[in-house]
Amino acid sequence: MTDAKNILSEMNDRSREVFRRVVEGYLETGAPMGSRTLTRSLSEKVSAATIRNVMQDLEFLGLLDSPHVSAGRIPTQLGLRMFVDGLLEVGDLTDDDRQKLDATVGDNQSDVTHKLDRVGAALSGVTHGASLVLAPKHEAPIRHIEFVSLAPDRALVVLVMADGHVENRVFTPPPGQTPSSMREAANFLNALAEGKTVSELRHLMETQIKDRRQELDTLAQDLIESGVAVWGEDTDGTERLIVRGRANLLDSGPETEELDRIRTLFDDLERKRDITEFLELTEEGDGVRIFIGSENKLFSLSGSSLVVSPYMNADRKIIGAVGVIGPTRLNYGRIVPIVDYTAQLVGKLISDQG
Repeated sequence: MTDAKNILSEMNDRSREVFRRVVEGYLETGAPMGSRTLTRSLSEKVSAATIRNVMQDLEFLGLLDSPHVSAGRIPTQLGLRMFVDGLLEVGDLTDDDRQKLDATVGDNQSDVTHKLDRVGAALSGVTHGASLVLAPKHEAPIRHIEFVSLAPDRALVVLVMADGHVENRVFTPPPGQTPSSMREAANFLNALAEGKTVSELRHLMETQIKDRRQELDTLAQDLIESGVAVWGEDTDGTERLIVRGRANLLDSGPETEELDRIRTLFDDLERKRDITEFLELTEEGDGVRIFIGSENKLFSLSGSSLVVSPYMNADRKIIGAVGVIGPTRLNYGRIVPIVDYTAQLVGKLISDQG
């Protein structure tokens, strides 16, 4: 990223303008930009041959690429990153987009998941991309934990929160578990759990299991580890990662190979393997972040870009994230303020509900 900024600062005005026009044209049309097209739009009157020479220099620097021998140029991933970091002009949120987003939280429906679903649908609608909304976990203090055997290979962990919220998770217990090992596991956890959230309990439990490993029956220990691990997954009906607008990507007419990569992306999302990593992307600082292509380990398979922002609760703690996935030729200048406003909107919604 730093190298890209250095390259930009060393460009002369002509190279910088040619580069900017190629990227802007590609983002608008998705098509390569040729030298003859550029001669009609540059502020400086130069020949098509001169522009071709400039584009060859930019291609040598790794900023542009030729998809075909005789075609114009398109930006590379490095070129897009340099444009986003150094030349992108972020617009203002339009009144129409603001009203559509505001309308999602203005109903009388008290269920947060329902409202976040509406926000995701609206975000997808105004951006014409696929939206992601990572809902916050329920982090009330724990009152009681219980394990219930359902079958030799299935058990239920029941989590009762201090605010009355109850979560039931089905999981696969270790082979050979017995009623006594389940009671021992529950007693161990209840002695630790009171007044703590699930996240706090998980951290404490790792230390406690190491310290008291000899005291715990092996089966009870395995049961604790497998039972609590399931709380980090969303295996009950509660949707933490809300994905809306899948059709916006699938219906945009990409090549067959690209279509397969997009389907792989959404299959991954629907299995929710990447929830933790998705939130980690946003936790390095406030504000909107842009990941282009392979910069983002989550969505590199799709050849897409992700514009994502964390949202915070009333205590200014990051508890979730919102984002938009689209092709690398996203209208970044328009998408960034929309994602930023949506994150603020969701943060206020969560704080008000809390």
